[in-house]
Amino acid sequence: MATVYLGLGSNIGDRLAFIRKALTLIAERVGEILTLSNYYESPPWGYDSTASYQNLVLAISTELNPLSLLTATLEIEKKVGRQHKTLNGNYQDREIDIDILLYDDLILQTPALTIPHPLMHQRPFVLKPLAEIAPHLIHPILKKSIAELYFF
Repeated sequence: MATVYLGLGSNIGDRLAFIRKALTLIAERVGEILTLSNYYESPPWGYDSTASYQNLVLAISTELNPLSLLTATLEIEKKVGRQHKTLNGNYQDREIDIDILLYDDLILQTPALTIPHPLMHQRPFVLKPLAEIAPHLIHPILKKSIAELYFF
């Protein structure tokens, strides 16, 4: 069993309902939810929009390998209502976004998936909820705790 940290966000429609539906599907299809952060409101990151996000981070225990996990999270996004990851390579408003942040202490780089998430250490909307539930967790590449990355 692997411990995986996922980031969830939604900024259109009934944001909390989309996140709750994704959480239910994660518990059904991916693995046991071990811990869940509070919800946090944040502005869009990487593109312009007036729609703010609801974000949270969760830890799960899963038997899925990283690529199977990616497939499962993409299927969950579609089931919740997401149409595209990006539009012409650009971020856009979305019903749900699920990012694989960390998978145990694995370092993986494939055309389809990079773990740890390559931008997580630059995103306060990831670091704040992650620091809430796993402040002492060490980023496997940067060799700093999540608390250090968030607070410094």
